[in-house]
Amino acid sequence: MPQEKPRQARIVMHDPRLNDPAQEIVRTGDLAAGELESVLEVLEAMRRWREAERETSEASQRYMKLGASDMRALRMLIAAGNQDVPITPSTMAGHLGISAASTTKLLDRLERGGHIVRLAHPDDRRSLVIQVTEHTRHAARATVGREHARRFDAIAALSSEHRRVVADFFDAMTATAQRDAV
Repeated sequence: MPQEKPRQARIVMHDPRLNDPAQEIVRTGDLAAGELESVLEVLEAMRRWREAERETSEASQRYMKLGASDMRALRMLIAAGNQDVPITPSTMAGHLGISAASTTKLLDRLERGGHIVRLAHPDDRRSLVIQVTEHTRHAARATVGREHARRFDAIAALSSEHRRVVADFFDAMTATAQRDAV
């Protein structure tokens, strides 16, 4: 008879009633019970979306056999290619916020993997441009591209008023990422 796995308790991470009962950080006393439940419902939906995003990102990285910076670089190169914007190694370094040496290593990895090619710059013979290969472009469209299309469709299905509310919400969430001085 196979042994049953022990059931793991689910730890609730975002309910201030459990994690900050003295309301030292999160003030919940001003909200009616129904309002608090509604706030927690949104926080739970955000948690589910972040988890789905993380899983999708990790699956794409495994499929493409690349790390997070590599994937960011490829997304930039694909977008730049679609817009006919030449990307140099220094442009790539600035976009990724990494050093020239780290950029060279990243580009070497991507080139060895068959994801990019380095070509002479069309306007500056002293410089190189980086382009994504057609194989990688097609692989990215089949995975990440389809995911973006589904997101676009979900947003397009909202009324313009609801899109404004969602955009304002994400702007407010972005503002919460401002770090307090430690």
